[in-house]
Amino acid sequence: MSDQTTSIDALRQLVAQFVAERDWQKFHSPKNLAMALAIEAAELMEHFQWITPAASRTICQERDRKTAVAEEMADVLCYLLALADELDIDLDESLRQKMVKNAAKYPVEEYRGRYGPEDEGN
Repeated sequence: MSDQTTSIDALRQLVAQFVAERDWQKFHSPKNLAMALAIEAAELMEHFQWITPAASRTICQERDRKTAVAEEMADVLCYLLALADELDIDLDESLRQKMVKNAAKYPVEEYRGRYGPEDEGN
């Protein structure tokens, strides 16, 4: 299995089955899932705290650190998928719609190679 061959739906089903087998649906309110998602995202950020941007780009060269980061990313994805399932949100559709909005908000001709007008000359 890989990102190229696995659908979002298959991942949602994997998480839903895990939750159902443990009878955890009763704990999976949108509030609880959103909080858990934020906590896992913070745990992911801890791996990058106090290192330089250059060092953050090389973290995958250290097997143990890459594994730890991958596990935190998986936790974030699990909670995101569970939240999408709980709220009946189609992530593919949501992402595509948001990218259309982002493209209008950040036109290529204005933002290519920079994140905003204030970083001109940096």
